Amino acid sequence: MVKISDFQAKDVVSVVDGKRLGNIGDIDINLTTGKIDSIIIGGYGKVLGLFGRDEEVVIPWRNIIKVGKDVILVRTQNNIE
Repeated sequence: MVKISDFQAKDVVSVVDGKRLGNIGDIDINLTTGKIDSIIIGGYGKVLGLFGRDEEVVIPWRNIIKVGKDVILVRTQNNIE
């Protein structure tokens, strides 16, 4: 079993390009099944946070390849920056 706080501390990395996408900001749970539907990586502030925030990245659970000790490997679309 994994605590949500431990899960959120892991870096999320794309296996497509090896890019670090960030950390999990939220988790979407299906209340009917009790299973995680997706993870949400929060957007970072732009230009010292003065001009808005980047979009959140939603990664469906089916795109998670491996949850390791320190890293979560995910398959992403090429258009995520």
